[in-house]
Amino acid sequence: MPSAAERTRTLVQSTCSAALLVPGLETAGWDQLMPLSRGVGPDGDLFLEFPAGSPAVRAATHAQDDELPAVLEITDVAPVSVPHRIRGRARVSGWLTSVPGMAGPGRMMLRLETGEAHIDDLWGVERVEAESFRDAAPDPLAAHETDLLQHLHSAHPKELATLCGLLGARASCTCAAHRPAVVPLALDRLGLRVRFCERDGGCFDARFEFPEPVRDVVELSRAMHTLFAAAAH
Repeated sequence: MPSAAERTRTLVQSTCSAALLVPGLETAGWDQLMPLSRGVGPDGDLFLEFPAGSPAVRAATHAQDDELPAVLEITDVAPVSVPHRIRGRARVSGWLTSVPGMAGPGRMMLRLETGEAHIDDLWGVERVEAESFRDAAPDPLAAHETDLLQHLHSAHPKELATLCGLLGARASCTCAAHRPAVVPLALDRLGLRVRFCERDGGCFDARFEFPEPVRDVVELSRAMHTLFAAAAH
């Protein structure tokens, strides 16, 4: 399974919605706390771009040399409509400072020195040390995951339905009339997770591991072909 550090790094560098929580800014509008862009530096620190007049920039500038605690909170929502759509949340906490000269006109870059992180996702709840976060790499499919899952859902429902055959005793899929709907939920270099939604309203997830990790969409295409071929037989 992907490590907690890898999963957290993937969310930080994804397009998931995020907000910077700073003490004293609780009354600011949520849209004012959302970075325009975000990235991770070589030391594992987060670089968050905001409009120059935003509350977060004012707070960081006013703090000057004082350590201003802050938390970047990220919410991961499945790109395909499915019950219980929130896939996870991550929180990266640390100390906020402004970095003049790194952003374009009318903008300011803020640096969040990473102290620690927590993730609560489909794999469970885990704490991530700053060093582990720094050394982790985001999943290579993360930038394509939304398009890939939406394509699977719209173009390959029959192939997805065959995955019932790999569940064994986990589901009664032998009768077509009672087969659950199969929705692709998450995809990474190690495998595919789908959510089976039964007709009585119940849901359960199943994870299908690839024979070996994939590095790009070309290798993913071969892995998916192998998976569907195994399910069909």
